Amino acid sequence: MSEYRIEDLAHLSGATVRTIRAYQDRGLLPRPERRGRSNVYGDAHLARLRQIADLLERGYTLASIKELLEAWDNGRGLGGVLGLVAEVNGPWTDEQADRITRAELDETFGGVPDERAVQEAIELGVLEPVPGRDDEFLVPSPQELAVAAELYAAGVPLLAVAGHLRELRSQVEHIATRFLEFTTEHVFARYLGHRPPTDADAAEAAALVRRLRPLAQQTVDAELARAMRTFAPRHLQQHLAPGPPPAWDDEPRPVVLPAETVRAVRELVGAENLSAFIAAAAEREVRARTLDALATAHRPAAAEET
Repeated sequence: MSEYRIEDLAHLSGATVRTIRAYQDRGLLPRPERRGRSNVYGDAHLARLRQIADLLERGYTLASIKELLEAWDNGRGLGGVLGLVAEVNGPWTDEQADRITRAELDETFGGVPDERAVQEAIELGVLEPVPGRDDEFLVPSPQELAVAAELYAAGVPLLAVAGHLRELRSQVEHIATRFLEFTTEHVFARYLGHRPPTDADAAEAAALVRRLRPLAQQTVDAELARAMRTFAPRHLQQHLAPGPPPAWDDEPRPVVLPAETVRAVRELVGAENLSAFIAAAAEREVRARTLDALATAHRPAAAEET
């Protein structure tokens, strides 16, 4: 069995001497063997430090790691728990990341460099700089970049595309949060009582994560299609194929009377009767003109009879 001084253990594990001592104080790392005036560490200490580093990378807190390691020391395996963690941290899409050069990016978006749009894309995570390569970017979602390119080709300014993505992202993040709260309440609640969960519970939960993984996207896809079927025809017809404007007689129009006429009528009937008098006068005029039209239409026939 190998033996290490604390400095050697720190070098091999990647942890600092201070961190190793802090782990010992918190009970995460067994105390070293004391030999005279020296502390001696072994392979078990090195393996434990590597386990802690792995769990930290997976997102566990030190308190959770302590519970897991105590379970390990008591004879319960970590395989199921780590399998569950791997399932949760696994990809939630089949899409593969890609790379794009700055020249290809500029050509995709009109051939004119746009530094502000590139910075917006980096802030949104649509592009990620590649360390050591100023002329190349990682594209986590080529599909998202392709959508931006299509919108730009259709005439949408790049900054407007970025603004739309920010708004859409906040709404989708709300949907994702609600879906996770819903499944936690109704599906995963029964696994939350064990800290850490048993191997059997962890394996069962991992299988459920695998089954539920595509459901969020399938639900959103189906609901978006339903909403587009409902609203798109009405919206596009209104803006792209509007019907004929309403006829004059079908659309009420305001009528402005000369000020002198209004003043004269007010003096005649009083302010309280002004509107009623004008309406009655208009109705009387319409009836008179209708009677005149009917009389004119029948006058030739009456003349022939005489």
